[in-house]
Amino acid sequence: MTDVPALRAAIAGLIGFAAGQEQVLLAAAPAGESGSPACWAALPLVAHNTEFRRQQVQRLRAIRSGQAPPEFTEVNHRSPDLYAELSAQPADSVGRDSWRVGGELIEELNSAGQADLLEPDRNPWLRGRLLWLQLIVRGFWHPAGHLGSYYLTHDQAARAVTLAEQAVTSAAFLGAPAPARGMASYNLACAHAGAGLLGEAAATVAEAVALNPDVRANAARDPDLAAVRERGLLTNVLGS
Repeated sequence: MTDVPALRAAIAGLIGFAAGQEQVLLAAAPAGESGSPACWAALPLVAHNTEFRRQQVQRLRAIRSGQAPPEFTEVNHRSPDLYAELSAQPADSVGRDSWRVGGELIEELNSAGQADLLEPDRNPWLRGRLLWLQLIVRGFWHPAGHLGSYYLTHDQAARAVTLAEQAVTSAAFLGAPAPARGMASYNLACAHAGAGLLGEAAATVAEAVALNPDVRANAARDPDLAAVRERGLLTNVLGS
């Protein structure tokens, strides 16, 4: 039997971790920082993470009202139009929105019914996915991955690794379920790879897959792990 209060607490903690790290990034980023679709600046990156959380808030509110949520289109992170749109958001509102929407997501998490969180068949639009795990994907894994990528593309590889290590530690401290801890380990593997620590990356991928077998498919195609695959270090993990 799933301990739902403990699950809610773990998810809330992971959402808070990612939102808190966004505040750290915004505070440290240079004023008027330039960027591009290939190398995001801090402001559009946080705005993008916030939008992903906002979509999840909309989904939870739709469930609460007995309606099907809107379909959200796949995002092309290399799109110049998307990058320009996010970059145009007022700098003074991006940080506030990150906190506010993160709080709204936690509020909706706490209001969601146990059956909705645990039984994907209740909501056909989930297509068999677990709602609680989707909350972790959009509230923690996705934003934490972008934060790590920011540090890697801005020549701060050690910071990317430290951030990912903190995420792994936080997920363990919060007692997050194995799939969530696997996601945190996967982000750490990508940070290791970006820092040139290929042996460490391979070992961490193996840990991630052991915790969450679904990330094996990501490891087989993720460009962040290309150098690890090319060295043949993931052969045992990927099975080929």
